[in-house]
Amino acid sequence: MPFVNIKLTTGVSTEQKQELIAGVTDLLVRVLNKNPASTHVVIEEIDPENWGIRGESVARLRQRKEPGVSGS
Repeated sequence: MPFVNIKLTTGVSTEQKQELIAGVTDLLVRVLNKNPASTHVVIEEIDPENWGIRGESVARLRQRKEPGVSGS
């Protein structure tokens, strides 16, 4: 029973989340021959203020439009 936990900053659409869930499930079926009925995918959204990269929050880096920091 695979369990995959995807952590993202907020701002991902419902459609994008569904595509991630389907894609990860398909990958586990193809690569590891896992049963999709017992494959669990959880997406956790984290506020950009609570996610840090290079010593700063993602929210601050996005405000400055730092390279390599994507988001809305």
